[in-house]
Amino acid sequence: MMRKLRNILLTLLLLAIVALTAGSFFLLNHALRPADNKGRDTEGSYAYMFQTYPFLRPWVDSLRRAGALCDTFITSADGTRLHALYARATRPTRRSAVIVHGYKDCAVRMLMIGYLYHHDLGFNILLPDLYGAGQSGGDYIRMGWLDRYDVIRWTCVADELFGPEATIAVHGISMGAATTMMVAGEKQRADVRCFVEDCGYTSVWDEFAKELRAQYGLPEMPLLYTTSMLCRARYGWDFLQASSLAQVAASELPIFFIHGEADDYVPTEMVHPLYEAKRRGGRELWIAPGSAHALSYHDHRAEYTARVRAFVRRYM
Repeated sequence: MMRKLRNILLTLLLLAIVALTAGSFFLLNHALRPADNKGRDTEGSYAYMFQTYPFLRPWVDSLRRAGALCDTFITSADGTRLHALYARATRPTRRSAVIVHGYKDCAVRMLMIGYLYHHDLGFNILLPDLYGAGQSGGDYIRMGWLDRYDVIRWTCVADELFGPEATIAVHGISMGAATTMMVAGEKQRADVRCFVEDCGYTSVWDEFAKELRAQYGLPEMPLLYTTSMLCRARYGWDFLQASSLAQVAASELPIFFIHGEADDYVPTEMVHPLYEAKRRGGRELWIAPGSAHALSYHDHRAEYTARVRAFVRRYM
């Protein structure tokens, strides 16, 4: 009888291990290799942006006619070819912006922020396609953590493109905002002056834990732990390590924190510990009234532009 019970328990344990392993592989692939990665569809992304932000079409058309919207490429540390769009300001200027896109997005889907800096503020702009997005190589989404090194490389490219005395702001939305904060915690080149993060998460762990509860009704233990371990084994980093909060605490340059009041994808409450963690170098916070995730600019275009203009020009 005891042997039979032991065999049953062992069988149940093996089944649990198999289920947990399968669940971890599923969750990791679902999160980092999504089937609906719209950021890979460049033409579809242009169509979406022109429909959502109609003022972009005449601006993009004018840049194209002038041959001013250009492509550039770099090679990442692992040999992957990475792409970015860039445009020089209409009038020569040192002021430049590196603009970082979100999850399942691409450079094209950040053209509204490109418009803000180029058309409204008169800046040079550079918009990278992160690893696994747009015209860049890479076969998975890195949630900003390893991307921070590539964005630092792109700030060097901006310096080369726009002049050796360029002053640079880094501006990101959603995962791009998390990437921006992760960049902010690293040692900076002298030409990088400030950061703008719009609706970024505190950490990859926190964001995935929220999605695990929201989509599947599951707690963090044990699936998120095993999936994070699998991510480390496969890709060399884990969800707890990828912390915007820790990077913000280490940052020394000014950060403007923006978050929509009605954001339930990256919950609005995440911005408050981020803001509190920022102790050195200057900080500012704006909660955009009524805005859902990544829609603060869409909903409050004039105010968003004015607030960003005032912030970046304080430091550039």
